[in-house]
Amino acid sequence: MPIALREDVMYILLNKIKKTDHGENGKHQVSFSAEDFGGRRLTKAELLGHLDYLNQKQFINADFSGNAYANQEDVPDAVNPDEFGARVANTFGAEDGPLPHLINFEAAQLTPKGEKMLEKMEANKDEILKEGEPPAPIDTSNMPFLEKVRAEGKLEDIFDARDITVIVYRVMRDLMTTEAADRVAEELEGKEAEPTKDKTLQQDLAELWQDTNPIVGFLSRVRPPWQGPGIFKIDSDRFLFRVANEGSLPKGTNAETAVKAIFSATKEELSSERIEEIGSWMPEGRVKQIWQEA
Repeated sequence: MPIALREDVMYILLNKIKKTDHGENGKHQVSFSAEDFGGRRLTKAELLGHLDYLNQKQFINADFSGNAYANQEDVPDAVNPDEFGARVANTFGAEDGPLPHLINFEAAQLTPKGEKMLEKMEANKDEILKEGEPPAPIDTSNMPFLEKVRAEGKLEDIFDARDITVIVYRVMRDLMTTEAADRVAEELEGKEAEPTKDKTLQQDLAELWQDTNPIVGFLSRVRPPWQGPGIFKIDSDRFLFRVANEGSLPKGTNAETAVKAIFSATKEELSSERIEEIGSWMPEGRVKQIWQEA
């Protein structure tokens, strides 16, 4: 599928190659990282597509051999720099996934054609760079719980926010004793999830915490915490896997983003004692880190 070429990305690429010349006036090593793009949403395929376009149209002259759009089948774990002029970290990520951590050209330079193009862009630099600027952070401080989850979790609507919240709470409860879960429910009792006339959303946070499915809610009360060995242990990977698969996450977000949004909104409703207690039940690794950072 053809990519849409963006002037802001072209400018950033050309400018970085120019700035790293250091007066060598020839091919030199150039590395691109996510920081170069200032938070712009850009996939690996889009970035490689822009670089390939600039190279093919002779705006840059880069050592670019092998398959520029490397995939799992044709690129080994350790790429031989003699075989591939461009190395892509996180090569095995999805083509529509996040920007790779690093793209490194063994050698690249601007051509005279590229120099002229960059010179024209410099005259309109501010306008060009506005094109892909990330949106300003959303102030969620006064938002209702589900609106906050929707905004920070990059979800489509508050119904998605409610459904994902129930799933995350379900996995959290599976890690805890019934007594610990009940203490959380007590603090969430009477706290409105969303001020609305829609009866399907008229629930307090304790109801979401205890589960909208009464059978699942009952089972979580009678079985022990999933802290045992093997399949009876919920580690960070399994926690996020369950959220991703049981929650039917919409396109445009992922389990970590949704979990962090729910953790953050939930912590605002709890005492420091409950926050600390829940943290002690969270699995080591990424999930505990998300809880602490939220």
